[in-house]
Amino acid sequence: MAKRKAENRSFLDKWEAEYLFTYVKDKPVCLVCGVNVAVSKEYNIRRHYETKHHDKYKDLDMTQRSQKVEEMKRSLVSQQNMFKKATSQSEAAVKASYIVAAEIAKSARPFNEGEFMKKCMMKVCDLVCPEKKQAFSNVSLSRNTVADRTCDLATNLYDQLMEKGKYIVAFSLAVDESCDASDTAQLSVFIRGVDSNLYVTEELLGFKSMHGTTTGKEIFEEVSKCVTEIKLPWDKLVGLTTDGAPAMCSKKSGLVGMVREKMREENCAGELTVYHCIIHQEALCAKALKMEHVMTTVTQVVNFIRAKGLNHRQFKSFLEECGSEYADVPYHTEVRWLSRGKVLNRCFELREEICQFLETKGKDTAELREQRFLCELAFLCDISSHLDALNLQLQGRGRIITDMYAAVRAFKTKLCLWENQMLQGNPCHFPCCQSIKAQISTAVFPCAQFAEKLSVLAAEFSQRFADFDAQKCKFELLSNPFAVDVENAPTNIQMELIELQCNDTLKSKYDAVGAAQFPRFIPDTMPQLRTQAAQMLSMFGSTHLCEQLFSSMKMTKTTHRRRLTDEHLRSILRISSAQSLSPDIDELASKKRCQVSGLGTSD
Repeated sequence: MAKRKAENRSFLDKWEAEYLFTYVKDKPVCLVCGVNVAVSKEYNIRRHYETKHHDKYKDLDMTQRSQKVEEMKRSLVSQQNMFKKATSQSEAAVKASYIVAAEIAKSARPFNEGEFMKKCMMKVCDLVCPEKKQAFSNVSLSRNTVADRTCDLATNLYDQLMEKGKYIVAFSLAVDESCDASDTAQLSVFIRGVDSNLYVTEELLGFKSMHGTTTGKEIFEEVSKCVTEIKLPWDKLVGLTTDGAPAMCSKKSGLVGMVREKMREENCAGELTVYHCIIHQEALCAKALKMEHVMTTVTQVVNFIRAKGLNHRQFKSFLEECGSEYADVPYHTEVRWLSRGKVLNRCFELREEICQFLETKGKDTAELREQRFLCELAFLCDISSHLDALNLQLQGRGRIITDMYAAVRAFKTKLCLWENQMLQGNPCHFPCCQSIKAQISTAVFPCAQFAEKLSVLAAEFSQRFADFDAQKCKFELLSNPFAVDVENAPTNIQMELIELQCNDTLKSKYDAVGAAQFPRFIPDTMPQLRTQAAQMLSMFGSTHLCEQLFSSMKMTKTTHRRRLTDEHLRSILRISSAQSLSPDIDELASKKRCQVSGLGTSD
């Protein structure tokens, strides 16, 4: 009985000519009206034909019926292809709108920039490919559409981050706070997570707008929300890096103290490692030189030249007449650490031209021509150039904390070398000092004074980077595990460390791939070493990513875009800061239908 029932429900080829039906995607389809029959039974198909189309086609013989069936089948295939093409064009238009919205977000341009781009596209299309004008017209780039697309892209990135969070075995946070153009405090939280395969994910975890006060408690609540929303357990948090502000670093009422208290409440076994941003500390070390009087004089000179338009124009013309290599002097901005070195070097190179110009303006240049001042200016130029070079070494994404610590250690060693050379009257690594020393008497050049300043700077580095020095043993386990003294290593990894150091194959792999990639090749039979490596790889050495994000924020939320909502600002910055993740535009486009913009195409 079941076999006969199955046979009765299978579509037979003869029904095509008899009843003008065909079989499409497991369903009988009428070739005349396109209606689907739910059950593939001859009775149902015959009843549809006899009640709907029998009178029209009853006079056709079998040959004519067969010809008619083939004609109708070709027409059906043509319609299906047309619908597929329309669907494909619709998806392409939606994908294009997502791609343009992502580029607008990355370039910090306003949402209505999409309408301008649409006009440009249509004008180009009229000249280059007018037959494609409708396809370009279907790409929706209105202000509201671009805003919605931006939020969709940011949500997709966050969903991907949540998915990656399921496999994270260790993570650290970098937290910093700054104000936007409307004086709203914005809290930036970045995560650096490491999965079981020791691959690093470094992305924006949260960007929170704080419209009230920014106490340590309120900052902690926002950070806690970020961690909770992504469903990360607190026992996997191993590091916290901040900008060193009291609201961040206070052991009781600050973020650091409250995070540690939270970890105790959660019965976390591990200890939280806290760092003050290594780049901030490097910039603070420079203040130990106590040469503000030189910087003040230089700043006053630059401000005199550039504050008034007439002076600035005349100075540039003066440099041009002198045939100078440089055309101008830059401003010094305190918050831009690298601007200090650039201003000093430019003023040193143009010191003679600046004096001549100031004299034409009736200004006293005795201080600028004084030998002692020129020596101090030369020394400050050189040491600022060295500090700027270190600063650049410490910047960038994906920096491993061991490499950053190695750069600081190298600089401390250089300071000792420079101090000894300066005491011997040999400033060979200080080109500006060499230049001045060649122009004045050797006895006048204060080598001992500058050597003392280098000594003070070295002491300041040792003091400020004491927290990094305390982690030296752990850093060496990541940077060069084969050179670590086993007796000084933590007891829980000593046995695995001996096995590692005695494995020639792993030693060859370490030499081939380097310290950054080697942890991925540590075998699963050494779980303690893998865990230690994951924790070190997850550490943030600085809050550079937060600072970089705030620069993007100031370009995005300008005085002309103060009404930008918190959600839109957060979405834009998540897209622009994404590094290891990229939006899944195919997935987003499949959920949308083509929405033709209301923007007119006849410009």
